[in-house]
Amino acid sequence: MKKILLVVVVFVSSFAQAQQEIKADLFDALAFKTLELSYEYYTTERSSIGISALFNFEKRSADFKYNEKQMFTPFFRHYFSDSSNWNYFGEVFMGINTGEREVTVEGTTLKQYKEYTDGALGVAVGSKYVSSGGFVVDIYGGLGRNLFTSESRAVVPRVGINLGYRF
Repeated sequence: MKKILLVVVVFVSSFAQAQQEIKADLFDALAFKTLELSYEYYTTERSSIGISALFNFEKRSADFKYNEKQMFTPFFRHYFSDSSNWNYFGEVFMGINTGEREVTVEGTTLKQYKEYTDGALGVAVGSKYVSSGGFVVDIYGGLGRNLFTSESRAVVPRVGINLGYRF
């Protein structure tokens, strides 16, 4: 029983010492009617894993919007320096996205839409600022390519300006 308790304490304390961040994408909220939330967990000083969830509330009739209705994006980031304030990173991501695409049906003039689910593999680069109080700003941009269906758009963007907190 003591060994099990020791393993549990070591396991829980390893998460308590690790750096974690929760962020919201300010750019998406202001430019589009979307909400993107992210969680990032540092595995070492120079690498992290995380997941982002994007929800698109923009109407079909909008001139400029994301094609994806929802996108869940697990990612891996590698940081290029040990700087405690400004740091640059490269990211590899796999975006699982859903959306709809306008299709043309011969003999009709009505717009019809077909829903899809696809997975995109991509890369991004960015920069992150972390204040001494834990306030986080990160800016990134990248592209992914949908892989599994011809119904979805070929290219998936990954851009953002995130504000958050490190704990």
